[in-house]
Amino acid sequence: MKITCIGTGFVGVVTTAVLAKLGNKVIGLDIDEDKIAKLKEGVVPFFEPGLSELLINTQKSGNLTFTTDYHLAVPDSDVVMIMVGTPSAPDGSADLRFVESVAESIAPHLKENAVVVIKSTVPPGTNKHIRDLIGSKTTKVFHLASVPEFLKEGTAVEDTLHPDRVVIGVEDEFSKEVLTKLHEPLTSNILVMNPESAQMTKYAANNYLATRITFINQIADLCEYNGADIEEVIKGIGADRRIGPGYWYPGLGYGGSCFPKDVKEIAAYAKKVGEPDSLFIKINALNEARVSRKLEQFKKETGTFSNKTVAVLGLSFKKNTNDTRVAPSLAVIPWLISQGATVRATDPQAVDEAKALLPKEVVYAKDAYAAATNSDIIILLVEWDDYTNLDLSRLAKLMKANPVFIDTRNQYEPKTVINAGFKYIGVGR
Repeated sequence: MKITCIGTGFVGVVTTAVLAKLGNKVIGLDIDEDKIAKLKEGVVPFFEPGLSELLINTQKSGNLTFTTDYHLAVPDSDVVMIMVGTPSAPDGSADLRFVESVAESIAPHLKENAVVVIKSTVPPGTNKHIRDLIGSKTTKVFHLASVPEFLKEGTAVEDTLHPDRVVIGVEDEFSKEVLTKLHEPLTSNILVMNPESAQMTKYAANNYLATRITFINQIADLCEYNGADIEEVIKGIGADRRIGPGYWYPGLGYGGSCFPKDVKEIAAYAKKVGEPDSLFIKINALNEARVSRKLEQFKKETGTFSNKTVAVLGLSFKKNTNDTRVAPSLAVIPWLISQGATVRATDPQAVDEAKALLPKEVVYAKDAYAAATNSDIIILLVEWDDYTNLDLSRLAKLMKANPVFIDTRNQYEPKTVINAGFKYIGVGR
């Protein structure tokens, strides 16, 4: 099948490479000439395990090419996928200008019966607007569908090759047949529905996962008043098959490029349609207040951050990515500096990205041990493998007297850390 994928961000690059690996003839299109030039060399503009090798191999096979030219990319394609960003507008709603721009740009080049797929995250009902835009600039018959993505940064290649499910939102049998055939090599669990349901499924999935994180943070806060350990509570509730043991992450709240954005957008959508008491409005508010609330609590438990040297472990928003969008470090580090602390920070992949966003006073270290040397406090922000198997005794010896270990991800057993010579502070423990 001939496919054009428009937008070479995180979703776009992963999708182009995987579809090409399946044997399709895929063209990746972006107006950023520098990005396209690098992709042709197999250079990925972000860190994602296994992706660079996949890009190089699929280009060598001849199944994947990149271009900036709509005239070269679109006319022969059976499927044209729109995978550009939909950033949140000031009121929290999805900004569709990039999707609209692509729709107008592809319209004159579409072949008869091309299937246009919106893979970008857009509010339910967007397809009618995009159909009108395309239809105003072409007389060709085309089909419009929605196939939302459910990728996780750090495991995106694996998620795309072996998805839990593929959700296809269509309005006609032709689109259903084309898109089912395209995705059948990936999974037999293909769910076909109308486009509005497909778009709502994406928002519902991310908002539910964000709700789980917010919920367990609220329970963790209550645990701190009564001696309960949130990790033991998670085991207790996880044994209930209706609840399950996975995806309980007490800490500083959810971050990244998807959850904060998608919760804001569904909250804005709820307000727009007249649901001002929506749960998602409250979830958004709780998450936005989470970091500052916990930092004040840590301040009480440590006494002060003033004139203390703090080693911060983890600058990305999660492990196995260099993505710093809504990363806890971007809130934690400026706050520590405002309290009079000296910050020594480290991350396996995201130092360069963080440097552009953090105060110039931050000192960067090559690893956790270098960051901890002569520090008073360690704050573990991201559970990179480098930081979850630390030699705690060695770490404590490198630090000043009476060191403190603040474990915002609950990666260590408190007794183990205490026995190594630290004061331990976790979340809900």
